Amino acid sequence: MTTPPADKSELASNKTAEPASGSKEESGRNWSDTLFLPKTDFPMKAGLPQREPELIARWNEIRLYDRLREEAKGRGKFVLHDGPPYANGHLHIGHALNKTLKDVVVRSQGMMGKDAPYVPGWDCHGSPSSGRLRRVSATRARTRTRSRSTPSGASAGNSLRNG
Repeated sequence: MTTPPADKSELASNKTAEPASGSKEESGRNWSDTLFLPKTDFPMKAGLPQREPELIARWNEIRLYDRLREEAKGRGKFVLHDGPPYANGHLHIGHALNKTLKDVVVRSQGMMGKDAPYVPGWDCHGSPSSGRLRRVSATRARTRTRSRSTPSGASAGNSLRNG
């Protein structure tokens, strides 16, 4: 243990001439030798754009998804329909969050022992197109009802049910 310097002159004399950047060329020390890192066969750089096609080809070759589905047969079902990514307007970060959360939920249910297949679907309840469909249908129904009115002017409600 070192003792603090007694005065400022002693402090000035203890300064070292270490470079500020700390690179191994300037300081002469290889700092990677000071880290406790395990030796592995994993590459230092992931290179996902290059590796992803190889991984997908391997998974298709060994029929990974089909095997997972076969192993899950007979377990309790968990189904979450995954709708289109941007049915409700322009694509934004909320769509990415939605897809990620659905993926996490389905995968976690599978890991908890349920039969949780990936089910792409059209989960568009409340989308602009369904609202438009309701408005158009209501307008057509009103037009149809007016054209089938009774001579007294009352609406012939039963005529809609009968054809």
